[in-house]
Amino acid sequence: MRRPRLTPDDRQIGRLAVPAFLALVAEPLFLLGDAAVVGHLGTRELAGLGIAGTVLQTLVGLCVFLAYGTTAGVARQLGAGRRDAALAQGVDGLWLAVAIGVPTTVAGILLTGPMVAALGPGAAVADQAETYLRVALLGVTPLLLMLAATGVLRGLQDTRTPLVVAVAGNALNLILNVLLVYGVGPLPHLGIAGSALGSVLAQVASAAALVLVVVRAARREGASLRPDAPGIRTAARAGVPLLVRTLTLRASLLVTTYAVVLSAQTATDEAVPIATHQLAMTIWGFLAFVLDAIAIAAQALTGRHLGAGDAEAARGVTRRMVGWGVVTGVVTGLGLAAASPVLGVLFTTDDDVRRALVPVLLVAALAQPVAGVVFVLDGVLIGAGDGRYLAWAGLAVLGGYAPVVLGAAVVTDDWVGGGLPWLWAVFALVFMGGRFLTLTRRAAGDRWLVTGAGR
Repeated sequence: MRRPRLTPDDRQIGRLAVPAFLALVAEPLFLLGDAAVVGHLGTRELAGLGIAGTVLQTLVGLCVFLAYGTTAGVARQLGAGRRDAALAQGVDGLWLAVAIGVPTTVAGILLTGPMVAALGPGAAVADQAETYLRVALLGVTPLLLMLAATGVLRGLQDTRTPLVVAVAGNALNLILNVLLVYGVGPLPHLGIAGSALGSVLAQVASAAALVLVVVRAARREGASLRPDAPGIRTAARAGVPLLVRTLTLRASLLVTTYAVVLSAQTATDEAVPIATHQLAMTIWGFLAFVLDAIAIAAQALTGRHLGAGDAEAARGVTRRMVGWGVVTGVVTGLGLAAASPVLGVLFTTDDDVRRALVPVLLVAALAQPVAGVVFVLDGVLIGAGDGRYLAWAGLAVLGGYAPVVLGAAVVTDDWVGGGLPWLWAVFALVFMGGRFLTLTRRAAGDRWLVTGAGR
């Protein structure tokens, strides 16, 4: 059988996507290590870490536009042959990260108590969560700098440097966690606060390494390192639509979880469907890293081609990436379907949850090829600087999906096979289907194909 011939576009996609994927999976894998370290302190500490981690990930996750928007802008300037302007725009992104990070840190520390209380933990767990969060918030600015610097490097078509820093930084994080949590040698025993401090120190080191790479590149090109107020304002304005897009995605996932909780009230044991949904979402999120890696390549390559004024090349590489998205979605879908009977064993000893997980994962498996197209086209339009459309499309999908999934939650107890697989079918058909329709419709037209260094 003849092997499929790889095109130059395929090689570019692989060169960017493979390191991006490895960098994406490095973070959750090492976070599992953090949980293992803290977990040995006790259940309350582990629960506190979970609460604090949710708050912290939400704050930082909303600022992912620092990476996405910077990637698109830098790639456009690079494609236009203006490497100095690309790096100047990247430096503006770094200053924007500082401008957001510092007040967020101050406000977060002052509001630590109310933010933890909003999630409703008991007093013992809340105490541990607040202890961790007050220290961990000192790492917000370094984390945002990491996002912005990673976006600059992706825009420069470099996904290997972020990979190296991610692996080294997370390894350092794990080592520091052990040393500071348990007080090895002359170091004090800091408990859960030591875990937070170890993470902050590792984040500072990682941010410093990435920023240093960007600063050196900027100096080579003669780009200014001083804060440029108009440039920072431009970066902030470009980030607003991407922030709205991110909010709509997170809101859709929250609505889904609420629908599951609502539906679970009629179950014999409401904990079973809720736990099953959480496991299914965890697995779905991990598979999303595979597809998101191609989306990162899409951001960088689309921005570069449009910056170079080559709309036809942008279309061509989009077709190839959509093809790879479909293939990857089929592979992950088949793998998920095959593994669905045994995956539950890895996460729980509850036989009811294991049995309930299988049909949900089969629904998720069927949705993988659609997810492959959605992730790729999302990356393409981000790379094209089409954030405003993505924001409006996200609001439209959320507006259509929320009432449908909440309505389904009310009636699913009467459906054959239980409610959770049907809710996941609604998630796949309405939410993912809605994103598929809005993105493919946009990609089929020409309005996103705006060429030149600026948009």
